[in-house]
Amino acid sequence: MTFKTESTQQFLSIFEEYKERIRSAEGCTQLKLLRDADSPNIFFTYSIWTDAQYLEKYRHSATFGEVWPQVKPLFAAQTEAWTTQALHEM
Repeated sequence: MTFKTESTQQFLSIFEEYKERIRSAEGCTQLKLLRDADSPNIFFTYSIWTDAQYLEKYRHSATFGEVWPQVKPLFAAQTEAWTTQALHEM
């Protein structure tokens, strides 16, 4: 997620407020917030879900319904999301 430079602190505050609710959503087993090392206004959320149905359920939850309208106006560029499959873990 690429944020307007002046909006990064507001995003961090929103994430801090909601991170526990997001992490405790049914099926969420891990949640990380990552920041680009070279561009401090670019962030990535990395979450692991036991099944895609739980992620979809979260996307229709009250928590997502509260977070997204607050975060969306802060973006400087269109967001991207990927669902990936682990091929190898060590």
